[in-house]
Amino acid sequence: MTTDRFGQDGGGPAAAATPRPPGVQHHHDAASALDGLLRDGMTIAVGGFGLCGIPSDLIEAVRDSGVRGLTVVSNNMGVDGKGLGLLLESDQVDKVLSSYVGENKLFAQRYLDGDLEVEFVPQGTLAERLRAGGAGIPAFYTATGVGTPVAEGKLVEEFDGRRYVLERGIVADLALVHAHRADAYGNLTYRFTARNFNPLVATAGRVTVVEAEILTAAPLDPDVVVTPGIFVDRVVPARPRVKDVEQRTVRPRGAAPAAATAGQEA
Repeated sequence: MTTDRFGQDGGGPAAAATPRPPGVQHHHDAASALDGLLRDGMTIAVGGFGLCGIPSDLIEAVRDSGVRGLTVVSNNMGVDGKGLGLLLESDQVDKVLSSYVGENKLFAQRYLDGDLEVEFVPQGTLAERLRAGGAGIPAFYTATGVGTPVAEGKLVEEFDGRRYVLERGIVADLALVHAHRADAYGNLTYRFTARNFNPLVATAGRVTVVEAEILTAAPLDPDVVVTPGIFVDRVVPARPRVKDVEQRTVRPRGAAPAAATAGQEA
């Protein structure tokens, strides 16, 4: 029997058949990976940027669980019908801490209607709040947001002639992460821009669940590990799926690039 770092039973035939390092559970699907972790009113931090590097299987499992009253911490809330937009459509989210949300029309409408509480956080500040929470730092000062609504109700101090606002670190009840590779110990690597907020989110959860595109039995090379397995509680293989593109811009076949056309006209 395997247990996570909170003493929860991993269970399942795979766990019984294959010895696993203590502390990391390996599951067959997202629903079983979230079993016993979800409750109404909890705070969930989610990796990804737009639709890039989002833990799609885990998001869908949260939706299917029916849990409600969630606070979601994420750089953005997906788009209509995809990513975290699914949780907005099912009316499972009460509050959002986010930075870039302009691609989701339902999000904007619910916010303007007063149905959704939103804490807008500057993108760099959001990243640092997650990093601080994962590092055990309760708060930090930043000059970003001073003199704007971002600083309202927060402590502002002056250091060396410049004013700074105090921001709290973020520690979520649950962190959902998408990784490229995961080994048996829960060590993670990420691929290109799909890395984005995922390493920060992985450290900022009291319990961290990861969906990985590739699972390896052999330990990953320590020189390439981005997220050490000590931060990871449960791992599930990501299902193959079409990569959604948030914004696609194309030109007709045979058309010359705009820059080249402008040069010829000149």
